[in-house]
Amino acid sequence: MTIGTRLFTWLNGELVGSDGFGNRYYRAKSKRALQPGAGFYSRERRWVIYKGAAEATSVPPEWHGWLHHTVNDAPPAGFKPAHSWQKPHLPNLTGTPDAYRPPGSLLRGGHRAAAAGDYEPWKPE
Repeated sequence: MTIGTRLFTWLNGELVGSDGFGNRYYRAKSKRALQPGAGFYSRERRWVIYKGAAEATSVPPEWHGWLHHTVNDAPPAGFKPAHSWQKPHLPNLTGTPDAYRPPGSLLRGGHRAAAAGDYEPWKPE
């Protein structure tokens, strides 16, 4: 977070809540007059202060919906997934040591077990 963002948030922001990653979500203290057809200018201003690096994939789906005005109400504190099959949110791990590397990947050693129907390169006769 830059000093400008910190100052803007301190002067104009109202803390709404935080998520399990430590990100904090704010809305503007002053309410804009809702004008039909005014588009962006008729909506409440909302933003996130990331804990650590500013990585958009670290915003869970329930907070993403609130930030983008898909839902009006912020998720309650201690929000739990609605269904037993839902997994907890994970940020994008691409480019990190924890990124997925399939068998045969050069970053994993480049070897994999042989499989039925493996590719055989064309050989000129």
